[in-house]
Amino acid sequence: MSGNLLNRVFLARLAGTAVFDPNGDPVGKVRDAVATLRSNNQQPRILGLVVEVPLRRRVFVPITRVTSIESGAVVITGLLNMRRFETRPGEVLVLGEMLDRSITLLETSEEIIVEDMAMEQNRNGDWLIAKVHIMRKGRGLRRKGATSTVAWEEVIGFANTEQNQGVANLLSTLANLRAADLAAVLQDLAPKRRIEVASALDDERLADVLEEMDEQNRVALLAELEGERAADVLGEMDPDDAADLLREVGEERANALLDLMEPEDAEDVLRLMTYEDYSAGGMMTTEPIVLTADSTVADALAAVRQKQISPALASQIYICRQPVETPTGRFIGVVHYQRLLREPPSTLLGSIVDTDTKGTNPDATLHEVSSHLASYNLLSLPVIDANERLLGAVTVDDVLDHLLPENWRHAHREKSPVAFESESI
Repeated sequence: MSGNLLNRVFLARLAGTAVFDPNGDPVGKVRDAVATLRSNNQQPRILGLVVEVPLRRRVFVPITRVTSIESGAVVITGLLNMRRFETRPGEVLVLGEMLDRSITLLETSEEIIVEDMAMEQNRNGDWLIAKVHIMRKGRGLRRKGATSTVAWEEVIGFANTEQNQGVANLLSTLANLRAADLAAVLQDLAPKRRIEVASALDDERLADVLEEMDEQNRVALLAELEGERAADVLGEMDPDDAADLLREVGEERANALLDLMEPEDAEDVLRLMTYEDYSAGGMMTTEPIVLTADSTVADALAAVRQKQISPALASQIYICRQPVETPTGRFIGVVHYQRLLREPPSTLLGSIVDTDTKGTNPDATLHEVSSHLASYNLLSLPVIDANERLLGAVTVDDVLDHLLPENWRHAHREKSPVAFESESI
């Protein structure tokens, strides 16, 4: 291995670092490192890095392909193997499985917590975990104790996988990930570690992550949550996603969770579950942005600014008579976001409403809905009942979820794009 290599690399700090090919084109970002534990407390050998490439695909890059590790950049050489990364027997994820572990300091026999680990390159060119950054347990009212960096040989306890493991340091490396990226991380963890991390997420964050998981993993994760916690998380999910998930867990479990949910949340989900999964009613969300005709452009822009509103739903405001909760009063029309930007804040929405945008009925098929969206270049489509009430809206991302194969999130790609637009994390 040649190039600019740091003598010691702390792996938690390496997470999120951009990875480049020899031409300087971005390839992906470091998400973890793979190591193998050895007998007699020998320093673990680093096998490679887990790199996230476009389409949130996580692949393995052998450490021998790394030619440079600098602050803010890792450079690799050779062709990427685009096979989706999976750990093999004897391998461990350094960040996913070794951080936050409770181990023992040999000198004092005290229990300590792993905060980070450093790899160093030996004379043979192998990268080994040589240092462990630890935190001692606080005394008295102090929640945190002193920290220090010790040699690998000064600690024991990594081989014990049965004990419960903390998540604070791992979560700090994942804090700025998008929900879809965090879902990919969780799906690569061992089941026990996955539930430890999921249990430490707040309800809203875990709900976002579940919405991005494939069916098998999210059903398995929900099954591990205690009933009231699972119900709280379902209540934070978009109603259409919560309905989809409850359809997958079985009738008995679904009914039990619905009984534990807040009545208002459960009512929305139950209403969606009465429709066929691949119909407009089954795909729609019951929480579009709905305002009355006497609301102003300023009111509409304030509603669009809400953090939880997806870009597709923010593309247009639905104008209806009272009540504005679905099912609403009579549907009047829509106001497109671009029109809002061209009007003074005091303009009444009733004066700029587009009454030509027609909705679809809740029994419309997936083909009918997708054709309607494509024909009129819409990002979302109103769903209207026979009494002209707005029931909800189907967004283009919901339609894509139903059009793509069930395993589309992990579909195999033989080749990776050379470069992609980087996103700040």
